[in-house]
Amino acid sequence: MSDEVATRLPIRPSPYEYALELLQRGVALVCLVEGIAYWVRLLGFFEGAAWRFDLMPFYWQAAAVPLAVLFPFAAVGLWMLASWGPVVWFLCAAAEIGMYGFFPELYGRHHLIIAFHAVVALCYAVLRLLLYIERRRAAD
Repeated sequence: MSDEVATRLPIRPSPYEYALELLQRGVALVCLVEGIAYWVRLLGFFEGAAWRFDLMPFYWQAAAVPLAVLFPFAAVGLWMLASWGPVVWFLCAAAEIGMYGFFPELYGRHHLIIAFHAVVALCYAVLRLLLYIERRRAAD
């Protein structure tokens, strides 16, 4: 087979690469939903003091505004499989874990959100480790 033909053959992604792509795209959809939820909270679509920016306590304002911007940004990066997508998601996850894990008296208890972020981080780390091992074996 000539070099020209070999360069035109598609390279199939490994199962780990495919799983990582699916994980990132799934998390991207969740990030988009969370971003929209924060925007709904900021714009005041629902009645209540915690559902309108001008009536929110300062600590909610300080948390909701950056997350309303960063979650959709993370969703775009994760969907495009860009290298900065997981980094932005990690910032959002760390913020929510800090909010709901360390300050439940202010933000409430949301164990499901904390568990989701922990599971996603673990799955991402395991898949990246498996990809690293696979590439090391292929290089040897």
